[in-house]
Amino acid sequence: MFQAKAMTVREALSKWEEKTGEKASEAKDIKLYGQVPPIEKMDASLSSLTCCEKLSLSTNCIEKITNLNSLKNLKILSLSRNNIKTLAGLEAVGDTLAELWISYNLIEKMKGINSMKSLKVLYMSNNLVKDWAEFVRLADLPCLVDLVFVGNPLQERHVSEGNWMDEACKKLPNLKKLDGTLVIKQEVEEGDGKS
Repeated sequence: MFQAKAMTVREALSKWEEKTGEKASEAKDIKLYGQVPPIEKMDASLSSLTCCEKLSLSTNCIEKITNLNSLKNLKILSLSRNNIKTLAGLEAVGDTLAELWISYNLIEKMKGINSMKSLKVLYMSNNLVKDWAEFVRLADLPCLVDLVFVGNPLQERHVSEGNWMDEACKKLPNLKKLDGTLVIKQEVEEGDGKS
């Protein structure tokens, strides 16, 4: 079978510039999703995207998060539908990133998520997280208010037991939305009588 050569980020950016008429180095919103052939590596040409606030690299074949050091203005990073196994590499945008869309990947461990000090929204459905020990690492994210975690083995197991919302919200008390559902907080603890 003929295997097409992967596209580089540099080639994808060049195509994007032709199509949009914008300079990638000055653009705030760059969409490189669903490239044919797909992008396999987040290569060094990403370093030219110093003005970028929203970068979409979803629906490619990326395995590792790399080369984000120059993206000091990045607020939204979309890496859904890739082959990413770990969150390593996000530290470079830990102070600015507000939204991370990383659903449909192969992430089992949450190591490295604690560097995301500004993260408000995390869409990471359909990954491989199966332990509460990994899930509770999300408690280190002071700004996290919207989490989508559907389709992870941990969530699937607890939904079938009927206690997913309660357990997840106990572990992440700052959440306002979980799996698309508003989180309703009880103002008074049962049996306590005090606010």
